[in-house]
Amino acid sequence: MAGFRDFLMRFRPAGSPGRAAPGGVPSDRSAQLSAELQPPLALLEQAEAEARTVRERAARRAEQLRTEAAHQAEEIIAQARTRARDVRAEAADRVRRAAETEAAELLTAAERDAAGVRHRAGTRMPALVDRVAALATEELVQAGTAVQGPRGEPGGRGPG
Repeated sequence: MAGFRDFLMRFRPAGSPGRAAPGGVPSDRSAQLSAELQPPLALLEQAEAEARTVRERAARRAEQLRTEAAHQAEEIIAQARTRARDVRAEAADRVRRAAETEAAELLTAAERDAAGVRHRAGTRMPALVDRVAALATEELVQAGTAVQGPRGEPGGRGPG
């Protein structure tokens, strides 16, 4: 890179001020500027090429990561679906066992209630049978009296 003195020389006219000097070759400013800027521009081009390479490498890596993430997501979804089937089966089994337990408890309670009803029926039945028999006998006796009549004649007609 050019030093400070070279920097100041850019602003120097082709000849020194003052008395007339022998004819000189005017300085080629564009060549000087080009020569001065050539190394930094070359470094800049190199940096741009490196940046382009880094961006391309990063884009390839990002695409690779996206692809890997998509595959990983598919695997997770497949595992979740498989696990969901297992969880549903476990839940259904748990509910079925609970329903079977409840049904067994209800059946036991119903059998207990039925046994209690049978026991009460067994203890009450003789008294009820006796009562029904007495009522039936009373009805038959009353019906028989009505058929024979007051004098014991058939048809229930008296003297007439």
